[in-house]
This record gives sequence, C-alpha cells and structure tokens, in this order.
Amino acid sequence: MALEFLYRQPVAIRFGVGSIDQLGEAIRSLGASRCLVVCDRFLRTRVEAMQRKIPEIAAIFSDVEENPQLKGVIAATALAREANVDAIVGVGGGSTMDTAKFTAAIARENADALACFKGEMPFPKTRFPMIAVPTTAGTGSEVTQVSVISHGKEKKTINNPVFMPTLAIVDPALTVTVPPRTTMNTGLDAMAHALEGYWSKHHQPISDLCAIEAVRLVLKNLETAYRDGANLAARENMSLAALLGGMSFALPKTAGSHACSYPLSEDYHLPHGEACAFTLDSFVRINADERLETLCHRVGLSGTDELADRIKALKKLAGLKTTLSDLGNVDLDKLARDAAKHPLMGNNPVAMDEAALRNMFEALK
Repeated sequence: MALEFLYRQPVAIRFGVGSIDQLGEAIRSLGASRCLVVCDRFLRTRVEAMQRKIPEIAAIFSDVEENPQLKGVIAATALAREANVDAIVGVGGGSTMDTAKFTAAIARENADALACFKGEMPFPKTRFPMIAVPTTAGTGSEVTQVSVISHGKEKKTINNPVFMPTLAIVDPALTVTVPPRTTMNTGLDAMAHALEGYWSKHHQPISDLCAIEAVRLVLKNLETAYRDGANLAARENMSLAALLGGMSFALPKTAGSHACSYPLSEDYHLPHGEACAFTLDSFVRINADERLETLCHRVGLSGTDELADRIKALKKLAGLKTTLSDLGNVDLDKLARDAAKHPLMGNNPVAMDEAALRNMFEALK
C-alpha cells in the first residue's frame, strides 16, 4: 500500500538555555506592543521582574488552578480586554498553557467563553498571537492545538487549530527548580505522549521519528533529572523530550493511557502525568507488536517487557500510585466504563471495551 500522510507543525520554536531572555524581542517580532502574561501563581514574582525589563508586558494573570477552570479563562479574558492587549504569553506548566491558549482564542473578538466551551458558538476566526513558555518538561503543550479546561465537574479536551501557539520559547533552565515528584510526573507524561503517538491508529512517519527520540531521551535522562534537579544536561534533554513528545502526538493524538487518565484524575485526584503513567506500562504490554519491538530496539532495550519494567521502576522510584489499593475505594465498574467511552480510547491499536479495561485494572491490585 502506498504511503500517504499530511504533517503540519506551524509553531516557530526557539530552544536553548537562556532563550527566555529573548522574550521581549519575540513579542515585538509578532508586531505586538501590549501583552498579557498568563502564569502559574508561584511564578508571578518572577514575571513581575520580567515586566520591569520588558515594557510590552501590560498585565499579568496568575490565578490559574492545577486543573484549569473556565472561570480562569473568563477572568484572564476580561483582563486582556481591559488592558487592551494585542498578544498573549503563557509561562508555566500545562494548566497555564491551556488557560493562555483559550484566552488567546477568544479575547480578541467578542466571543463568549462558556458558549465556545459548550460548542454552542464557534471559536473566532481571528485570535491574538500567543507565545508559549513551558517551565516543566512534559506536557508538550507548546506545540499542540489542544486545551484541556474544566467547568464544574465537566472536563473537556478541546482540539482546535485556534489553540496552536504562534511561537514556543523552550528554555531548559526554567525547569531546574521543578520538584522531584513533579519532574517524574511530567517526564512520564512526555513518555506517554511519545508512546501513544507512536502506537496511535493515526501515527505517521515524522511523528514516529519524534516519538522514538523522545522515548530514548526520557529513558536516558528522567531518573537523573529526578535525582539531581540541578543537572542542566539532563534538564535540557528532558525539555527536548517533552517538545518531541508534543510533536509525536499533536497530529496522531493519544490513546488508551490518556483515555484512562481522565477518570483517574477526576475521581481519584491523580495529577495528569501520574494518571497517564498509572496504566502506561500495562498498555505497553497490551499494545506490544512488531512496531513497538522495533522502537524498543532503537532506544537500546531488549523489547517491550523491558520497556514496561522501566516505566514501572520509574513510577516506584518517585512513589507514584501503581495499584488499585493505592487509589483507595475504587468503583471498578465506573472506572472501566468511563475509560472505555472516552474518545481517545478509539485511537488505541488494540480494541479495549469495558470488560478488557476492567481486567487490566484488576491486574493492578
């Protein structure tokens, strides 16, 4: 069968230690004169210091929750309009990126956040340019058109080209102060992105190459970054792994592990990366085939069993949850049902219905 695929990556990427120093120049390169910076709460002081050097930073929004809420988008949008900005910058982890993306998509025009969230109103055709500055190594959000936002108990993954950042500034030095547990969570999220993009039903050659290199970098550097956060070489390699992981799944999309992560996060309050990692080694064994064996050999492993074992060992090293008993009182029927009905489960190369998922979770007792 003839090979056919479409690859698209419209984000300009500035990668390197110290690249955050180019933020002012980057804002001006977009033709912007007044920008809103959306950042994590604990980064506000640092962004305020940046504001004193970059006059184009007109306003700062830092009221971002760990699982970003639509009310945060609404507040950031109101601030952007009040400050009369012409660009948005997101500085932080995945939650900040998602908030900044949504804000950039609706703030320029008179769009209603709730109506867009519910699908009652299309996202505007024009948006503010947006610069993504990740401070963790995992989400890959700087190169994807995805925004994950919650409204009350409803959590939605919205995939729309309007969310694609204009520019990504990836400075590994920004990740040096990330705590060990968060380093492991985000690093395993990058691993999940790469593997799921690789085995997704919609995988393609360029994404596959990014995935293989991302997996190799995570296996070689995550434990070092976890044990020694000041190791800049490991941090640099993990930032690259996260970037490549984002490129791995941006078009093919993720699959089974991410589908399971939603009920694990919503009902059992696992952080996103830990929720994805909870089933990742299980899906490595479930999805084991010739292609996955090839990936393992290319990254220096003996095969899929070793890959699954390495992932499990990383989880145990950081004390992440690995069994059902770790979750507490589990409604197994609901967990399997909710995971089975998530749209991302349809991307998994091996069909997984409620019964199959229940068996998988039961094996994690």
